[in-house]
Parts: sequence; C-alpha cells; structure tokens
Amino acid sequence: MEPNEIMEVLNRPMSRELLARDLTRLAYVAKDGTPRVVPIAFVWNGSEVVMCTTKNAPKLPALRQNPAVALTIDTEVHPPKILLIRGRAELDVVEGIPDEYLQANGTSTMTPEQRVEWEANVRSLYDGMVRVVVTPTWAKLIDFETTLPSAVEELVRRRDERA
Repeated sequence: MEPNEIMEVLNRPMSRELLARDLTRLAYVAKDGTPRVVPIAFVWNGSEVVMCTTKNAPKLPALRQNPAVALTIDTEVHPPKILLIRGRAELDVVEGIPDEYLQANGTSTMTPEQRVEWEANVRSLYDGMVRVVVTPTWAKLIDFETTLPSAVEELVRRRDERA
C-alpha cells in the first residue's frame, strides 16, 4: 500500500475511534518460530502506534530478530469494528518512563489521587522501558457496513457478477 492509501484508511472516523482505544493485539513471530499475540496498551500519535514494555520482555529478542508485526484493534460488539495494521517494529530503549506509557494505561478512569499513586508506583518499578514503535505499512478497516473481510468481499463480487 502507498502511504497516502494507508493514511486514508487510518483517518476514517471509525479508524480514529479505534485508534483512541486502550488496547491493541500485537502479533509477532517468537524466537522459536511460533506465532504470538499479546494484548498491549498503545498510543496513536498520528503516524505511529507506540507501545511500551519492560526492558526484559520476552518479545524484545523476537522483535529484534524479526521486526514484522501485525496489530488488531477491535470492538466487542456485533457487528465488530476491526482495524488491522501491519508494519515493522522499531525498538527504542529509554531511561525512565516514556510519556506514551503514562498516556496509554487507562488512567483517565482514575481519580487524581489514584493517578498520583499509580504513577509513583510505576516510577519506582521501572528504571527504563522500551518503546515499540510501529509505522503502518498496510491498514484495513472492517466495519461490516462499508468494508468486509477480503474473502467476503470476493464472495459478494462473485454473487453480484452472477446476478
């Protein structure tokens, strides 16, 4: 996909809603060659998906070996709204706590007092983290109203050709 096509998908209103959610599912290939999918908090900064993890996370050696990843952000209602993103993970080791980690962890539901306590606990636990930054190289929005999974789109196309 061309960058302008990717941004057209990501700038759709439903995509923007999904990119404002708390969790994505990060898929990658583990060092043993088997697939992995992990839920992880994220922030969309307008051009990249940024996730933060501990410096000793098992996914990091795998991402260094094979940075190809896929992300899924979806809803829990029927019909689901699904945003699929593919890209390459770039790893950025940082000292302290990245701003994205503090933004991405559902802290909007905390009281100000809870937020202060949570942030103090986070800062006492981590001396640094790794930012996992994914720039989308492909994106698809499936809303089951205007867009469908590609296999279903093919069935619809064939049916319409026969009609």
